[in-house]
Amino acid sequence: MAPRATWKGQLKLSLVSFPVRLHTAVSSGSRVSLNQLHRDCNQRLRQQMTCPEHGPVDRTDIARGYEYEKGKYVVIDDADLEHLKLETQKTIELLYFTDADALDSLYLNSSYYVAPDGPMGDDAFNVVREAMKKHNKIAVGQVVMQNKEHMVSLRVEGQGFILTTLRYAHEVRAAEPYFTEITQKEISDAHLQLAEQLIESHTAEFDPAEFKDRYQDALLELVKAKITGAEPPATPQQEAGKVINLMDALKASVEEGTRKKPPAKSVKKAAKKKTKAKAKRA
Repeated sequence: MAPRATWKGQLKLSLVSFPVRLHTAVSSGSRVSLNQLHRDCNQRLRQQMTCPEHGPVDRTDIARGYEYEKGKYVVIDDADLEHLKLETQKTIELLYFTDADALDSLYLNSSYYVAPDGPMGDDAFNVVREAMKKHNKIAVGQVVMQNKEHMVSLRVEGQGFILTTLRYAHEVRAAEPYFTEITQKEISDAHLQLAEQLIESHTAEFDPAEFKDRYQDALLELVKAKITGAEPPATPQQEAGKVINLMDALKASVEEGTRKKPPAKSVKKAAKKKTKAKAKRA
């Protein structure tokens, strides 16, 4: 049985629509989290809403509002929000298709797995998926979730889709102001060649399973040590490297990369993938 759906509604493409369900693609349940405690007795602290005029407020007396002037609010309740009937409230409306690699990763936000919601939409779901897969396209559209209309992308993943909420253009800062102080100098051919060798010696196919959150592991070990009363494990600290010139640093890095070169299988896969990408662009 499939996990409980996060959202259910219609996926609409022009005059074609079919029922789908979304499932959160990312889990944070395995993370080690720390709570706020009262230092004197180790009791967990509870947050309570307070009014500056009347003191503590019961949850049933909390309303939502928009500050239209300093200190002045207009109250917006659930009945008001019901009037915001957008077509995308229960529908993922696909607006157009674009190349699969066209999206800047800066705009990517949260991801969801998309599956058909019942057998009635299977045919349409499969047809749209295979057509997008054949032409290597992703779809861009909009949907209302969590009281906000999100721009979204839809891409093929296995037998289903992955829907990713996207940041709007006004939410993304322009890069130029942060790069204006970078000096433009002529690059030495020797430096560039060594840098290319360094990249080549460290090239491998991306595999997220090879990475783990070492901070979370160390935090968990610290928690276990504190519970048992043992001495917290010491974490080795990297010493700051000596300042050497760029040429020496590049040469040393290339030599180290050659000694620690990724498995031939990974390098071969990465090279093959690169060749395929070039052929496709040609």
